[in-house]
Amino acid sequence: MANNKESGALEVTLSFLVGAATGFILGILFAPASGEETRKKIQEQATKTGDKAKETYDKITQEAEKGIKIVKEKTSEGIEAIKEFVEKKKEEIAKKAPGIAKEQEEKK
Repeated sequence: MANNKESGALEVTLSFLVGAATGFILGILFAPASGEETRKKIQEQATKTGDKAKETYDKITQEAEKGIKIVKEKTSEGIEAIKEFVEKKKEEIAKKAPGIAKEQEEKK
């Protein structure tokens, strides 16, 4: 479930960045400026967009790592609880086993 939220957030962020970059580039291309100025503006915007995308990716990666850590911890806790439960049941059965065996012999 967390994975769906993270991938959805990533898709929205990337869509936004691509849309913003596209809008900026189209605005620059249709604005009256020399070719050199236009290329410089496009390069600056591409650098800013790349930096923003990397920053967003890093944030999402950190959140995913936190989520994975929590899942691992909860899984370990669950496994330990199951092991304890099984051990208690084994002990209970072991305590009852001599009495059960005796009852079975008496029925014969």
